[in-house]
Amino acid sequence: MVDSLILLLFLISGAATGWLGVDLLPEKLLLQVSNQEGLRTVLAGFGAFFGLLAGFFFQQLRKRLMAQVRSMPTDLLVSRAVGLILGLLVANLLLAPILLLPLPWEVVLVKPLAAVLSNVFFGVLGYNLAEVHGRTLLRLFNPTSTEALLVADGVLLPASAKILDTSVIIDGRIRGLLESGLLEGQVIVAQAVIDELQALADSSNAEKRGKGRRGLKLLSELRETYGRRLVVNSTRYEGNGADDKLLKLTADTGGTLLTADYNLAQVAQVQELKVMNLSALVIALRPEVQPGDALQLKIVREGKEADQGVGYLEDGTMVVVEDARQRIGDRLAVTVTGALQTPTGRMVFARCDRPTGRQGGKPVASGGPQPTGPS
Repeated sequence: MVDSLILLLFLISGAATGWLGVDLLPEKLLLQVSNQEGLRTVLAGFGAFFGLLAGFFFQQLRKRLMAQVRSMPTDLLVSRAVGLILGLLVANLLLAPILLLPLPWEVVLVKPLAAVLSNVFFGVLGYNLAEVHGRTLLRLFNPTSTEALLVADGVLLPASAKILDTSVIIDGRIRGLLESGLLEGQVIVAQAVIDELQALADSSNAEKRGKGRRGLKLLSELRETYGRRLVVNSTRYEGNGADDKLLKLTADTGGTLLTADYNLAQVAQVQELKVMNLSALVIALRPEVQPGDALQLKIVREGKEADQGVGYLEDGTMVVVEDARQRIGDRLAVTVTGALQTPTGRMVFARCDRPTGRQGGKPVASGGPQPTGPS
Protein backbone atom coordinates (compact mmCIF):
# COMPACT_ATOMS: atom_id res chain seq x y z
CA MET A 1 0.00 0.00 0.00
CA VAL A 2 2.76 2.43 0.93
CA ASP A 3 4.76 1.60 -2.22
CA SER A 4 1.73 2.22 -4.45
CA LEU A 5 1.06 5.52 -2.69
CA ILE A 6 4.68 6.63 -3.22
CA LEU A 7 4.52 5.86 -6.95
CA LEU A 8 1.17 7.68 -7.26
CA LEU A 9 2.49 10.80 -5.51
CA PHE A 10 5.59 10.93 -7.72
CA LEU A 11 3.46 10.39 -10.81
CA ILE A 12 1.08 13.22 -9.91
CA SER A 13 3.97 15.51 -8.93
CA GLY A 14 5.78 14.87 -12.23
CA ALA A 15 2.63 15.47 -14.28
CA ALA A 16 1.83 18.67 -12.36
CA THR A 17 5.40 19.92 -12.82
CA GLY A 18 5.20 19.38 -16.57
CA TRP A 19 1.74 20.96 -16.81
CA LEU A 20 2.60 24.08 -14.78
CA GLY A 21 6.13 24.31 -16.15
CA VAL A 22 4.83 25.78 -19.38
CA ASP A 23 4.23 29.09 -17.58
CA LEU A 24 7.93 29.28 -16.72
CA LEU A 25 9.08 29.07 -20.33
CA PRO A 26 10.33 32.29 -22.01
CA GLU A 27 7.63 34.37 -23.70
CA LYS A 28 9.52 34.35 -27.03
CA LEU A 29 9.36 30.57 -27.04
CA LEU A 30 5.67 30.52 -26.13
CA LEU A 31 4.85 32.87 -29.01
CA GLN A 32 6.24 30.31 -31.44
CA VAL A 33 3.90 27.61 -30.11
CA SER A 34 0.48 27.57 -31.75
CA ASN A 35 -1.12 25.02 -29.37
CA GLN A 36 -0.10 25.66 -25.78
CA GLU A 37 -2.61 23.16 -24.40
CA GLY A 38 -1.01 20.41 -26.47
CA LEU A 39 2.39 21.49 -25.20
CA ARG A 40 1.09 21.28 -21.64
CA THR A 41 -0.19 17.77 -22.29
CA VAL A 42 3.11 16.64 -23.79
CA LEU A 43 5.16 18.13 -20.95
CA ALA A 44 2.76 16.64 -18.40
CA GLY A 45 3.25 13.20 -19.97
CA PHE A 46 7.05 13.55 -19.89
CA GLY A 47 6.83 14.80 -16.30
CA ALA A 48 4.67 11.84 -15.29
CA PHE A 49 7.15 9.41 -16.91
CA PHE A 50 10.19 10.89 -15.18
CA GLY A 51 8.21 11.19 -11.94
CA LEU A 52 7.40 7.48 -12.14
CA LEU A 53 11.10 6.68 -12.64
CA ALA A 54 11.98 8.87 -9.66
CA GLY A 55 9.29 7.07 -7.66
CA PHE A 56 10.80 3.65 -8.41
CA PHE A 57 14.25 4.94 -7.43
CA PHE A 58 12.92 6.47 -4.19
CA GLN A 59 11.03 3.25 -3.44
CA GLN A 60 14.18 1.12 -3.65
CA LEU A 61 16.14 3.68 -1.64
CA ARG A 62 13.44 3.66 1.03
CA LYS A 63 13.47 -0.15 1.28
CA ARG A 64 17.24 -0.27 1.69
CA LEU A 65 17.17 2.54 4.26
CA MET A 66 14.41 0.90 6.29
CA ALA A 67 16.21 -2.46 6.20
CA GLN A 68 19.39 -0.85 7.54
CA VAL A 69 17.52 1.12 10.21
CA ARG A 70 15.62 -1.95 11.46
CA SER A 71 18.71 -4.12 11.65
CA MET A 72 21.10 -1.43 12.91
CA PRO A 73 22.14 -1.50 16.59
CA THR A 74 20.41 1.22 18.59
CA ASP A 75 23.59 2.92 19.75
CA LEU A 76 24.93 3.17 16.20
CA LEU A 77 21.58 4.48 14.92
CA VAL A 78 21.46 7.20 17.57
CA SER A 79 25.07 8.25 17.04
CA ARG A 80 24.60 8.49 13.25
CA ALA A 81 21.41 10.53 13.67
CA VAL A 82 23.13 12.92 16.07
CA GLY A 83 26.11 13.25 13.69
CA LEU A 84 23.80 14.02 10.76
CA ILE A 85 21.90 16.66 12.76
CA LEU A 86 25.12 18.32 13.93
CA GLY A 87 26.47 18.35 10.37
CA LEU A 88 23.31 20.01 9.03
CA LEU A 89 23.39 22.54 11.88
CA VAL A 90 26.97 23.53 11.07
CA ALA A 91 26.10 23.82 7.37
CA ASN A 92 23.18 26.17 8.00
CA LEU A 93 25.18 28.30 10.44
CA LEU A 94 27.84 28.79 7.76
CA LEU A 95 25.17 29.52 5.14
CA ALA A 96 23.49 32.31 7.09
CA PRO A 97 25.97 35.06 6.04
CA ILE A 98 25.90 33.91 2.41
CA LEU A 99 22.10 33.93 2.21
CA LEU A 100 21.97 37.47 3.62
CA LEU A 101 24.36 38.86 1.02
CA PRO A 102 22.70 40.99 -1.72
CA LEU A 103 23.75 39.37 -4.97
CA PRO A 104 22.99 40.54 -8.52
CA TRP A 105 20.40 38.68 -10.59
CA GLU A 106 23.05 37.04 -12.77
CA VAL A 107 24.52 35.08 -9.87
CA VAL A 108 21.36 34.54 -7.83
CA LEU A 109 21.68 30.76 -8.34
CA VAL A 110 24.78 30.78 -6.14
CA LYS A 111 22.64 30.83 -2.98
CA PRO A 112 20.57 27.66 -3.59
CA LEU A 113 23.61 25.90 -5.05
CA ALA A 114 25.70 26.74 -1.97
CA ALA A 115 22.84 25.63 0.29
CA VAL A 116 22.55 22.23 -1.41
CA LEU A 117 26.29 21.56 -1.57
CA SER A 118 27.00 22.63 2.02
CA ASN A 119 24.13 20.61 3.48
CA VAL A 120 25.18 17.50 1.57
CA PHE A 121 28.86 17.90 2.43
CA PHE A 122 28.49 18.61 6.16
CA GLY A 123 25.63 16.12 6.55
CA VAL A 124 27.71 13.27 5.10
CA LEU A 125 30.74 14.43 7.09
CA GLY A 126 28.83 14.40 10.37
CA TYR A 127 27.32 10.99 9.54
CA ASN A 128 30.73 9.43 8.84
CA LEU A 129 32.39 11.00 11.89
CA ALA A 130 29.60 9.71 14.13
CA GLU A 131 29.99 6.22 12.68
CA VAL A 132 33.69 6.19 13.56
CA HIS A 133 33.68 8.13 16.84
CA GLY A 134 30.07 7.78 17.94
CA ARG A 135 31.06 5.67 20.95
CA THR A 136 32.38 8.82 22.64
CA LEU A 137 28.73 9.68 23.31
CA LEU A 138 28.92 7.12 26.13
CA ARG A 139 30.81 9.71 28.15
CA LEU A 140 27.81 12.04 28.02
CA PHE A 141 25.44 9.45 29.48
CA ASN A 142 27.74 7.75 31.99
CA PRO A 143 31.03 9.64 32.32
CA THR A 144 32.08 7.76 35.47
CA SER A 145 31.86 4.29 33.91
CA THR A 146 35.25 2.72 33.33
CA GLU A 147 33.83 0.55 30.57
CA ALA A 148 32.33 3.59 28.85
CA LEU A 149 35.67 5.38 28.93
CA LEU A 150 37.52 2.37 27.53
CA VAL A 151 35.00 1.91 24.75
CA ALA A 152 35.03 5.61 23.93
CA ASP A 153 38.81 5.65 23.74
CA GLY A 154 38.89 2.59 21.51
CA VAL A 155 40.78 0.53 24.09
CA LEU A 156 37.84 -1.83 24.69
CA LEU A 157 35.83 -3.05 21.70
CA PRO A 158 32.05 -3.19 22.22
CA ALA A 159 30.41 -6.61 22.26
CA SER A 160 28.91 -7.52 18.89
CA ALA A 161 25.36 -8.78 18.63
CA LYS A 162 24.90 -12.56 18.37
CA ILE A 163 22.59 -13.70 15.56
CA LEU A 164 21.07 -17.12 16.21
CA ASP A 165 20.68 -19.76 13.53
CA THR A 166 17.81 -22.26 13.58
CA SER A 167 20.20 -25.14 14.34
CA VAL A 168 21.46 -23.41 17.51
CA ILE A 169 17.93 -22.82 18.81
CA ILE A 170 16.80 -26.40 18.14
CA ASP A 171 20.04 -27.71 19.66
CA GLY A 172 19.15 -26.05 22.97
CA ARG A 173 22.72 -25.43 24.14
CA ILE A 174 22.32 -21.69 23.60
CA ARG A 175 20.57 -21.54 26.97
CA GLY A 176 23.66 -22.89 28.73
CA LEU A 177 25.95 -20.48 26.91
CA LEU A 178 23.83 -17.51 27.97
CA GLU A 179 23.55 -18.69 31.55
CA SER A 180 27.32 -19.21 31.79
CA GLY A 181 27.99 -15.65 30.60
CA LEU A 182 30.15 -16.74 27.64
CA LEU A 183 27.99 -14.76 25.20
CA GLU A 184 27.98 -10.97 25.48
CA GLY A 185 25.93 -8.36 23.69
CA GLN A 186 22.41 -8.51 22.33
CA VAL A 187 20.93 -11.74 20.98
CA ILE A 188 19.14 -11.27 17.65
CA VAL A 189 16.60 -13.72 16.25
CA ALA A 190 15.79 -13.11 12.59
CA GLN A 191 12.24 -13.22 11.30
CA ALA A 192 13.35 -15.87 8.81
CA VAL A 193 14.38 -18.14 11.70
CA ILE A 194 11.00 -17.72 13.41
CA ASP A 195 9.23 -18.48 10.13
CA GLU A 196 11.34 -21.62 9.69
CA LEU A 197 10.59 -22.78 13.25
CA GLN A 198 6.89 -22.18 12.69
CA ALA A 199 7.01 -24.18 9.45
CA LEU A 200 8.69 -27.05 11.32
CA ALA A 201 6.12 -26.87 14.12
CA ASP A 202 3.30 -27.13 11.57
CA SER A 203 4.93 -30.00 9.68
CA SER A 204 3.17 -33.32 9.27
CA ASN A 205 6.40 -35.11 10.20
CA ALA A 206 6.43 -35.86 13.93
CA GLU A 207 10.20 -35.40 14.29
CA LYS A 208 10.23 -32.02 12.53
CA ARG A 209 7.14 -30.93 14.45
CA GLY A 210 8.85 -31.73 17.74
CA LYS A 211 11.98 -29.75 16.77
CA GLY A 212 9.94 -26.72 15.75
CA ARG A 213 7.88 -26.68 18.93
CA ARG A 214 10.99 -27.18 21.07
CA GLY A 215 12.70 -24.22 19.35
CA LEU A 216 9.69 -21.90 19.76
CA LYS A 217 9.35 -22.89 23.42
CA LEU A 218 13.04 -22.16 24.01
CA LEU A 219 12.72 -18.70 22.45
CA SER A 220 9.72 -17.95 24.64
CA GLU A 221 11.65 -18.96 27.76
CA LEU A 222 14.69 -16.92 26.74
CA ARG A 223 12.48 -13.87 26.18
CA GLU A 224 11.05 -14.23 29.70
CA THR A 225 14.51 -14.69 31.21
CA TYR A 226 16.54 -12.06 29.34
CA GLY A 227 13.84 -9.56 28.35
CA ARG A 228 15.02 -6.81 26.03
CA ARG A 229 18.39 -8.45 25.49
CA LEU A 230 16.66 -10.86 23.10
CA VAL A 231 15.69 -8.87 20.00
CA VAL A 232 13.49 -10.14 17.18
CA ASN A 233 14.59 -8.56 13.90
CA SER A 234 11.44 -8.16 11.80
CA THR A 235 13.28 -7.26 8.59
CA ARG A 236 12.18 -9.57 5.78
CA TYR A 237 15.21 -10.03 3.54
CA GLU A 238 14.96 -11.42 0.05
CA GLY A 239 16.92 -14.60 -0.54
CA ASN A 240 16.86 -18.34 -1.10
CA GLY A 241 16.10 -19.89 2.26
CA ALA A 242 16.76 -18.85 5.84
CA ASP A 243 20.55 -19.28 5.55
CA ASP A 244 20.85 -16.67 2.79
CA LYS A 245 18.72 -14.22 4.78
CA LEU A 246 20.80 -14.81 7.91
CA LEU A 247 23.99 -14.01 6.01
CA LYS A 248 22.48 -10.73 4.76
CA LEU A 249 21.36 -9.81 8.29
CA THR A 250 24.84 -10.56 9.64
CA ALA A 251 26.43 -8.40 6.95
CA ASP A 252 24.06 -5.47 7.62
CA THR A 253 24.39 -5.51 11.41
CA GLY A 254 28.07 -6.41 11.65
CA GLY A 255 27.14 -8.99 14.29
CA THR A 256 28.38 -12.53 14.88
CA LEU A 257 26.47 -15.44 13.39
CA LEU A 258 26.06 -18.27 15.92
CA THR A 259 25.39 -21.61 14.24
CA ALA A 260 25.90 -25.34 14.57
CA ASP A 261 25.73 -25.83 10.79
CA TYR A 262 29.24 -26.54 9.48
CA ASN A 263 28.38 -25.61 5.87
CA LEU A 264 26.74 -22.31 6.88
CA ALA A 265 29.79 -21.43 8.98
CA GLN A 266 32.05 -22.08 5.99
CA VAL A 267 29.93 -19.87 3.73
CA ALA A 268 30.02 -17.08 6.31
CA GLN A 269 33.81 -17.31 6.50
CA VAL A 270 34.05 -17.13 2.70
CA GLN A 271 31.97 -13.94 2.78
CA GLU A 272 34.30 -12.59 5.52
CA LEU A 273 31.54 -12.42 8.13
CA LYS A 274 31.94 -12.97 11.85
CA VAL A 275 30.79 -16.48 12.72
CA MET A 276 30.94 -18.71 15.78
CA ASN A 277 30.50 -22.41 15.11
CA LEU A 278 28.91 -23.97 18.18
CA SER A 279 30.25 -27.43 17.31
CA ALA A 280 33.78 -26.05 17.04
CA LEU A 281 33.30 -24.22 20.34
CA VAL A 282 32.22 -27.41 22.10
CA ILE A 283 35.21 -29.27 20.66
CA ALA A 284 37.56 -26.52 21.81
CA LEU A 285 36.18 -26.73 25.37
CA ARG A 286 36.64 -30.49 25.63
CA PRO A 287 39.43 -31.69 27.94
CA GLU A 288 42.57 -32.65 26.13
CA VAL A 289 43.43 -36.36 25.92
CA GLN A 290 47.12 -37.04 25.27
CA PRO A 291 48.82 -40.28 24.16
CA GLY A 292 49.79 -42.28 27.22
CA ASP A 293 46.81 -41.16 29.36
CA ALA A 294 45.08 -43.99 31.25
CA LEU A 295 41.29 -44.19 31.06
CA GLN A 296 38.56 -46.37 32.51
CA LEU A 297 36.22 -47.03 29.58
CA LYS A 298 33.11 -49.10 29.04
CA ILE A 299 32.99 -50.88 25.68
CA VAL A 300 29.48 -50.40 24.24
CA ARG A 301 29.67 -51.74 20.67
CA GLU A 302 31.86 -53.26 17.96
CA GLY A 303 34.22 -51.24 15.82
CA LYS A 304 34.57 -51.28 12.05
CA GLU A 305 37.84 -53.15 11.99
CA ALA A 306 38.56 -56.62 13.33
CA ASP A 307 38.96 -56.93 17.12
CA GLN A 308 37.98 -53.27 17.67
CA GLY A 309 35.61 -52.10 20.37
CA VAL A 310 34.09 -48.64 20.78
CA GLY A 311 33.46 -46.66 23.94
CA TYR A 312 32.66 -43.02 24.74
CA LEU A 313 34.06 -40.44 27.11
CA GLU A 314 31.76 -38.35 29.30
CA ASP A 315 31.76 -35.51 26.76
CA GLY A 316 30.67 -37.86 23.96
CA THR A 317 34.07 -38.35 22.33
CA MET A 318 34.31 -41.73 20.61
CA VAL A 319 37.21 -43.96 21.63
CA VAL A 320 38.25 -46.87 19.39
CA VAL A 321 39.97 -49.60 21.45
CA GLU A 322 42.05 -52.33 19.88
CA ASP A 323 41.50 -55.97 20.92
CA ALA A 324 38.25 -55.12 22.72
CA ARG A 325 35.59 -56.59 20.42
CA GLN A 326 35.08 -59.55 22.80
CA ARG A 327 34.69 -57.28 25.87
CA ILE A 328 31.48 -55.45 24.95
CA GLY A 329 29.67 -54.44 28.13
CA ASP A 330 32.84 -54.53 30.29
CA ARG A 331 34.66 -51.56 31.76
CA LEU A 332 38.35 -51.77 30.86
CA ALA A 333 41.55 -49.95 31.70
CA VAL A 334 42.88 -48.55 28.42
CA THR A 335 45.79 -46.36 27.38
CA VAL A 336 45.42 -43.61 24.79
CA THR A 337 47.63 -44.14 21.73
CA GLY A 338 46.54 -41.21 19.55
CA ALA A 339 43.72 -38.86 18.50
CA LEU A 340 42.25 -37.69 15.19
CA GLN A 341 40.59 -34.27 14.82
CA THR A 342 37.85 -34.02 12.17
CA PRO A 343 35.56 -31.11 11.22
CA THR A 344 32.65 -32.84 12.93
CA GLY A 345 34.42 -33.97 16.09
CA ARG A 346 37.35 -35.84 17.59
CA MET A 347 38.19 -39.55 17.59
CA VAL A 348 40.53 -41.11 20.16
CA PHE A 349 42.41 -44.39 19.70
CA ALA A 350 43.45 -46.60 22.61
CA ARG A 351 44.61 -50.10 23.49
CA CYS A 352 43.77 -52.41 26.35
CA ASP A 353 46.27 -52.41 29.17
CA ARG A 354 45.77 -56.20 29.51
CA PRO A 355 44.85 -57.73 26.14
CA THR A 356 42.49 -60.66 26.54
CA GLY A 357 41.28 -63.42 24.31
CA ARG A 358 38.43 -65.96 24.50
CA GLN A 359 38.40 -69.73 24.65
CA GLY A 360 35.26 -71.77 24.97
CA GLY A 361 33.22 -68.60 25.43
CA LYS A 362 35.16 -67.54 28.57
CA PRO A 363 37.72 -64.72 28.65
CA VAL A 364 41.21 -65.77 29.55
CA ALA A 365 44.41 -63.78 29.74
CA SER A 366 46.33 -63.97 26.51
CA GLY A 367 49.78 -65.47 26.88
CA GLY A 368 48.82 -67.13 30.21
CA PRO A 369 48.69 -70.83 31.04
CA GLN A 370 46.12 -72.74 29.00
CA PRO A 371 43.85 -75.32 30.57
CA THR A 372 44.86 -78.90 29.86
CA GLY A 373 42.74 -81.95 29.42
CA PRO A 374 42.89 -85.02 31.61
CA SER A 375 45.96 -87.09 31.19
